[in-house]
This record gives sequence, structure tokens and C-alpha cells, in this order.
Amino acid sequence: MALGPWQIAIILVIGVLVFGRGGKISSIMGDFGKGITSFRKGLKEGVDDVKDAADDALDVTPKKDAEKK
Repeated sequence: MALGPWQIAIILVIGVLVFGRGGKISSIMGDFGKGITSFRKGLKEGVDDVKDAADDALDVTPKKDAEKK
């Protein structure tokens, strides 16, 4: 399977985007790590909000005695 000129050009462009301008990969991975940290923080805050809402919720389930009558 031979590579044509278009395939070689695409590979070169991708190579320049990934490896060009020094430190591109490390900056991308740093941003990725910050995003994951922010995501986890948001999930933790969301759980705390749900717990607070559950504590404030009103219990409207029917009592067992009312169902038997």
C-alpha cells in the first residue's frame, strides 16, 4: 500500500500541529488535567447541593395505615 502525495501532506500537517512550536503536547495535557480537576470539583459541589435538597424535601409518601383502610 503506497502513500500518495495527499496522505503524506496530511501526515506532515498533523505532525507540525502536534510537535511544532515546542511544548505543545505538555500544554495540551496541562489543560486536560485542569479540565478534569474542574470537572471533579463540579461533581462534588453537585452532590453537596443534592444532599442539601434531599434534607429540605417534604415526604409525601402515603402511610401504610392509609393504604390498608
